[in-house]
Order: sequence, then structure tokens, then C-alpha cells
Amino acid sequence: MLEEVERWLTDRSWSVADRPLHQILAAKQRTGQSVSVVLPALDEEETVGEIVSVIRHDLVLQVPLVDEIVVVDSGSTDRTSEVAAAAGARVVHRDAILPRLPAVPGKGEVLWRSLFVTGGDIVCFVDADLREFSSDFVTGIVGPLLTDPGVDLVKAMYDRPLGNAAGQGGRVTELMARPLLNMHWPQLAGFVQPLGGEYAARRSLLERLPFPVGYGVELGMLIDALHLVGLDALAQVDVGVRKHRHQDGQALGRMSAAIYRTAQLRLARGHLVRPSLTQFERGRDGFEPRTYSVDTEERPPMAEIAEYAAREVA
Repeated sequence: MLEEVERWLTDRSWSVADRPLHQILAAKQRTGQSVSVVLPALDEEETVGEIVSVIRHDLVLQVPLVDEIVVVDSGSTDRTSEVAAAAGARVVHRDAILPRLPAVPGKGEVLWRSLFVTGGDIVCFVDADLREFSSDFVTGIVGPLLTDPGVDLVKAMYDRPLGNAAGQGGRVTELMARPLLNMHWPQLAGFVQPLGGEYAARRSLLERLPFPVGYGVELGMLIDALHLVGLDALAQVDVGVRKHRHQDGQALGRMSAAIYRTAQLRLARGHLVRPSLTQFERGRDGFEPRTYSVDTEERPPMAEIAEYAAREVA
């Protein structure tokens, strides 16, 4: 298994510099594939506008690489929608997509619904809380899909600084996701950022994948894609440094629980009891328990949704 991972790291791990923009653009024009960029957003007015502006300037106006930029707002209470629209994105509200199916909270829910309101042959996901954003994030992960027909999903890899500490940002990755992958899916041990929110994939793959509705979506997608298309159809590209806001320890605990549950469901599909996680906060009378449900719901492959199938026929 170690030899397979090492071979994969050699064959399927690249740098953004390996594919110059003119090469990517030529491949897009030659193959006729379209590209959608999706930003899932919840209360991201401080950062979403800059990200949209950079993508639009560099990859829509300067060169015609991206065909649409869609921000899916999952219920923001700030000016996220207004800022994103002013920067040039098409803004769609989560609850307006597939209204027959009541929406549930969670990032994976938003990503799943975004397939219904985008048209790109390649769908590129970018988190909306990034700072000092570079369009290399998009070209880096879209490039292999446009130039190599054998690649179906590409994850970005990067340094994630935590304060002044380089490379210390991925705490849930290092404490939960990486041990799980190494123990149960060692073929995926070569992914530097398995939980990263920047990745691109062919629509033909995404529409066949189930989507965990919450934080487990990236882990679930990676594992399911491995089983569906195989390791050599997966790749990663080094895009430099990712800067974003960091969650507190309790939020990380809830994320870790969702990651563990996503892995557990894939190891034993029959255990569907809805678990919960109890954490503690100090109050006036000592430590007080706070109990949260752990995301277990998953959306079926989009290809199984009647409205999506009807749209494809139309």
C-alpha cells in the first residue's frame, strides 16, 4: 500500500506552476468544457466580495476560463448576498433550490443543492472565508480536469498557518481525519488536505455521489469517489498558502464528531442511530453541559432526483 501511495504522489500530485494558464485555456477551448465556480456562504460579507472580484477579474474578464460564479447563501444574516452580487456573482439562496425538499443546516447541503443551479461540466468549490485570495486556487484545481481526461476530482493542497505558526491550521485534519484515512482507507493517505474546501470535480462524478449534509462532506466525497472511480482518477495540486478564520476548540470538537460519524457510516452502513456530542462550558454554577446533534443525514446522488433528471433531459 505504501508503494501505491508513493506512486500516486509522483503521478497525481502537482504544483499550480505545472500548468500555465495559457495551456489550461487552450485545453478548455479544445474540449469545449464549461466551468462553474461555487462559493457556499454563511455570514461571509467581509471576505466573499474580494474572492468573487478576483475570480471575475482574472478568470472571466481577463481570460475566459470560468463560465459562471455562483454564491449559494445558506441563510446569512449579514450583507453576504448583497456584497457577492455587487462583486459580480450570481447569488442563489439555498431554500429556493429544490423547494420540494426542506433544507437542513450544513455546508454539504449547500454544495449538493448547488449542482441543481449550475451548468458547468466541471464544478469548482471555493470556501467563502478565504483571505488574501489568489485565482491560482481555481486554475490549480481546474487545470488537471481540463487537460487530463483521466482525472475526475482534484483537491487543493496548501500550508494553513495558525497565527504565526506555519502549517498548524488543519487541526481536525491532523487529529481526526488523517488517522481515520490512514487506518481505514490507506490509499487516500497521500492527500495533504483531505478536508480542504477548495476542490473541483467533473459533474458526471458529483451527480453520482451522496452528500453528507454537514462538515463531513469533504471526507465522504473523497472516500466515495475512491470507490467509484479509483485512486488514479483523484489528484491534488499545491496552490501555496490558505489563510482564513479559525474556529474555537468546541467548534472543532463538533466538526470532529461529524468527521468520525461520516467515516463510521462508510465502515458500517447499517448503524443509523442519530448520535449526539456533549461538551462543557463554565457557567455561574460551574461547568454546564451543552449537547449537540451530530450530522448523520446524507443527500442521495443528485442523479437520483427527479427534477435534476428532468433538467438534464430538457
